[in-house]
Amino acid sequence: MRLYDFLVNNIFTYDKYTLLPIRDEDKYEILNWRNSQIDILRQQTPLTKVQQDNYFENVISKIFEEKQPRQILWSFLFEGKLIGYGGLVHIDWEARHAEISFLLSDDRNSDIDTFKKDWNVYLQLITDLAFIELGFHKIHTYAYNIRDYYFDVMYAQGFEKEGHLKDHILINNQLTDILILSKFNHK
Repeated sequence: MRLYDFLVNNIFTYDKYTLLPIRDEDKYEILNWRNSQIDILRQQTPLTKVQQDNYFENVISKIFEEKQPRQILWSFLFEGKLIGYGGLVHIDWEARHAEISFLLSDDRNSDIDTFKKDWNVYLQLITDLAFIELGFHKIHTYAYNIRDYYFDVMYAQGFEKEGHLKDHILINNQLTDILILSKFNHK
């Protein structure tokens, strides 16, 4: 298992959930999820295995060598089985903030109750990582306003709306808003 050298802790757990540095063995499952859920991602076209291999070889492998990478990615497990992935992306180390990235497996994403439970735990773990481990000031999401339950979980965890881009993106031939929700480290 690769480790992020700049972190004291590389494994975060809660109940039966585990967040650990992104693993090469997960790349094709992640590829499949990204392609099947393209409508909720900032991804324009389906990815190929060649593109995914190149990304893991030329981008992912290098973030483990950097002291302040632009992204820190994780495999998200439940009872030892991969159920999702994500991380902190678009990191600004000087201003100490980052965007939260998150994607669940197709089956867990399609079950709203399961999604809400997984998303809630993931947010707790990524918040601890950002605020306790890294001492960041703020974390935020940039998300399409197509799933109210996604934002409900965030509001319950103390995130607040910081931005609203009206009719900003075309999804399924319909103009859709983007919401930016943020949480601040007040400690």
